[in-house]
Amino acid sequence: MAGKDGIGMTLVPGFEPRGEVAADDRARVAFGRAGVHGRDRFLISVSPRGEIMLTPVASIPKQELMIWERPEVMASLLRGLDDYRSGRVRNRDDFLDDDLGE
Repeated sequence: MAGKDGIGMTLVPGFEPRGEVAADDRARVAFGRAGVHGRDRFLISVSPRGEIMLTPVASIPKQELMIWERPEVMASLLRGLDDYRSGRVRNRDDFLDDDLGE
């Protein structure tokens, strides 16, 4: 079956051909035709037949991983953000006062 650019290929359900690209001398391939933008990140998967699938991902710093791994920490963070949005949080600079606790 030919793709929309006339390229002979087997269509995979759920995927739309966007054209053909060639790797450069450093094995790099440009994916602008597929809607990829600079700084986008992807998980790369390769099938036994050599098909390459890119899955968009968002990377987070390792020290923030505990927020995603521990539901109680995520819930606490979301409560704090909700408190801030609702105006239930105010700035307090009194902990910087020299006479604190005197």
